[in-house]
Amino acid sequence: MKIGFIGLGIMGESMCENIVKKHDDKVYCFDFIKEKVDLLVSKGAVPCENSVELAKNSDVIISMVPKSEHSRSVYESIVDVLDATKTCIDMSTIDPSVSIEISKMVKKTGAQFIDAPVVKSKPAAIEGTLGIYVGGDEKTFEAMKPILSYMGCNIIRMGDNGKGLVMKICHNALVSQIQNGVNETITLAKANGISIPAFTEAVSYGGASNWYLDGQAKKLEAEDYTTAFSIENMAKDVNICVNLAKECGVKMPGEENALNVYQTALEKGMGKEDFRATIKVVRDR
Repeated sequence: MKIGFIGLGIMGESMCENIVKKHDDKVYCFDFIKEKVDLLVSKGAVPCENSVELAKNSDVIISMVPKSEHSRSVYESIVDVLDATKTCIDMSTIDPSVSIEISKMVKKTGAQFIDAPVVKSKPAAIEGTLGIYVGGDEKTFEAMKPILSYMGCNIIRMGDNGKGLVMKICHNALVSQIQNGVNETITLAKANGISIPAFTEAVSYGGASNWYLDGQAKKLEAEDYTTAFSIENMAKDVNICVNLAKECGVKMPGEENALNVYQTALEKGMGKEDFRATIKVVRDR
């Protein structure tokens, strides 16, 4: 089974590299940035000039691109070379409604389609320990699970097409609100003479203990905003959540507050910094 991977960004390059290392057949790759393709070729991947060439050569086509318009563009470009022998996996974090549109377009060709967005960041992508939420039919999910297992160790099917993305958006929305709570309470604690290390240890003793703080405390203390997951990417996900909530008639004032923080960070030119840098916005306020 030949696999093709489109989109070799911060996450995609490591995800593709894990497939190259673990798969026993050819792995094709494509990205608009030649240096990214060259890096994966050095690991053993086969380069392609464009997405169409990749799709023609691959039995399974995986995409990992930044936004809804990018996913739509990828599948519109390859739809004419899809057929019943191929399966498409979009691992991008995009609007669920757009993913459902793409799934219908792909399935008209006879090909199968699942959405499979990931959680955790670059270190987990390198280690192949991502969490993966899948939307699609049970049969396709089971067939593709061994391939997804090259990249992740926690893989769960959430329902039909689009449901993996709904879960990813809910997950990141919750992270954004936990993050904002951490940012606000750390700021209050520091204003009263409590250091971040002391705050973190004290929180670990009680019900407020959380994975975000455990993973970010040392970098927050060092004011290290080296990017593993950018503010602009998280802002996109938070915005998708707020729009999805409006579509469903669900009120989410906590998430609207998180969106305001992220919008302020973008206005300040912080978009390329790691998403933990939002603490600077909270401090400034």
